[in-house]
Amino acid sequence: MTDRRALQRPRIVTVCGTSRETPLVTTLRWKDSTKAKPGQYVMVWIPGVDEIPMSLCDIGAVKGIAVHAKGESTRKLVRLRPGDRIGIRGPYGHGFRHQNGKCLVVAGGTGIACLAPLVEKLARRWPRPSVVIGAKTESELLFVDRMKRTGAEVVVTTDDGTAGRKGFATDAAYELLNRNKYTQIYSCGPEMMMRITASLAQCQSAPVQLSLERYMKCGIGICDSCAMGGLHICVEGPVLDARKVARLPEFGKYRRDASGRKEKL
Repeated sequence: MTDRRALQRPRIVTVCGTSRETPLVTTLRWKDSTKAKPGQYVMVWIPGVDEIPMSLCDIGAVKGIAVHAKGESTRKLVRLRPGDRIGIRGPYGHGFRHQNGKCLVVAGGTGIACLAPLVEKLARRWPRPSVVIGAKTESELLFVDRMKRTGAEVVVTTDDGTAGRKGFATDAAYELLNRNKYTQIYSCGPEMMMRITASLAQCQSAPVQLSLERYMKCGIGICDSCAMGGLHICVEGPVLDARKVARLPEFGKYRRDASGRKEKL
């Protein structure tokens, strides 16, 4: 069993591979023997810059994070090359819980990153899951080929119709829910998309697990930066049951920045 205290100490790892997934997303990988579950995250220290939370998109002996370059820290990360070193703490948080039966996975934007290891596990048994991957446009689609290789039923949507079917991920989810009976639904992406997905699932009374994103500084529940409706998302999340999320007044409305100020979603 992994010593939890050891996970709280940064360990220096060497980047062993990178791959450009989209014009703005790059996957970084490193060798790491610590155990991780689908949906968990790590705190990544970029020397001289900052430490930030990143969901794991690979959870085996080689770990990986899919980095969307949109801030100082992430822009620095996507410029790293094999041989460069970073600091890692974790993995932290509650991941996705597996459920027998047919499952539906609904991902929007980079939300498929934390869901990819889950799909790969679910696809090893029968019936294989249905997976919806949505993005604004074709160039922003992430891990589509990787998900198709699992043998899962994959439905692609883009807002502008440049790939797959034109429309939102929730449109495809609605059609699948009308066609199939699911025992569990998983979702990660924009919060409005997750809110709609959870609402659609009520027609089947299927339980829903959602992965939330909030500003995190410590990863162990002491800094309060990710507090949300009395919960610390870094510890009690990032994966939560939709019924619990529905009671959080902030969900789908706003988040907090590094200073604690509210930002509308």
